[in-house]
Amino acid sequence: MVWDRPAATVEEVLGGFTRALRSAGLPVTLDRGRAFAGAVAAVGVTDRQGVYWAGRATLTSEPDQFALYDRVFEAWFDGEAPRLTGQRRPVPPRQVSGLSDTAQAEGGSGERAEVDLVRARASDVDLLRHRDVADLSPGEKAMLASLFASIRPVPPRRRARRRRPDHRGEVDLRRTLREDLRRGGEAGPIRFRRPASRARRVVLLIDVSGSMTPYADALLRLAHVWVRAVPHRTEVFTIGTRLTRVTRALRIRNAEAALKQAGSEVPDWSGGTRLGEVLQVFLDLWGQRGMARGAVVVIFSDGWERGEVGLLSEQMQRLHRLAHRVIWVNPHRGKAGYRPVQSGIVAALPHLDNLLAGHSLATFGDLLEVVRRA
Repeated sequence: MVWDRPAATVEEVLGGFTRALRSAGLPVTLDRGRAFAGAVAAVGVTDRQGVYWAGRATLTSEPDQFALYDRVFEAWFDGEAPRLTGQRRPVPPRQVSGLSDTAQAEGGSGERAEVDLVRARASDVDLLRHRDVADLSPGEKAMLASLFASIRPVPPRRRARRRRPDHRGEVDLRRTLREDLRRGGEAGPIRFRRPASRARRVVLLIDVSGSMTPYADALLRLAHVWVRAVPHRTEVFTIGTRLTRVTRALRIRNAEAALKQAGSEVPDWSGGTRLGEVLQVFLDLWGQRGMARGAVVVIFSDGWERGEVGLLSEQMQRLHRLAHRVIWVNPHRGKAGYRPVQSGIVAALPHLDNLLAGHSLATFGDLLEVVRRA
């Protein structure tokens, strides 16, 4: 059994899974993680069905979270562990990336091989989440593309004008009086109400210039997940030398078809960068009319500007006055030795609420959390 092996083996599999759930938006606390580990200890880590129910019982708190939990569970373990019936069957040997030659040569029981498969898969996925997208091989990029299914953006909320019934808050005189009349004039319970909330709009501006080409595919996949999760409160544009709205293309269910359609609509792919001019067009045609007003605007760009820097500064100031929050995501922000010295970043920095890294799946998860709390 895996519980007779070093504790690092269990922590690598279970700890990585809880981190994946947290990145996807589930409120997995330290106490829930400990409860999950204890539940898995009781059912056995080699029992895939037991691990599933142990996690669902300890890491979720309401039925609305079950669908997200199921998607992350399938994406994390990826079906490597076979379904278990009444009698355990041996696992056929297969080549697994990340598994040492020594471990593959050991053979051992089916139970040991199953644990090694799950452990290797978890290790590969955890490492891939922190790898720079620009440095991935074609096979690793394909694997990364499948992991985007585990991401579930949660839109930020804003206070709405309407109010909703609640068990506390301000007294709802109309509902209270209506309840009294229904009782024939006898005093009934006091009814309360609170201000309702609604999802705040999120606008994604993705730089598709030549310097951003290594990250464009991953950023559009992230945008596709965002549009699919919050279809009516998310807008996506590509920026470079021109502004292109690709929201409709990214509403296609299949990710590959959506990216292909979006790519066919972008005329300035891998071209130059004129951020100031493009932002001016966005604000004149879309933002000033209401799309950016009160929204969370996320700009994905490395900050290389070939146009007039003064114009970019003016438009960023204008955008900051309209938007609720302006976030700039730079793929080089999280790399060692990075300094915001690019002309575009220098011009935009005074008008930003956040400057975040955006070079890996893990940093995308950090971005989702910042947007959720905006």
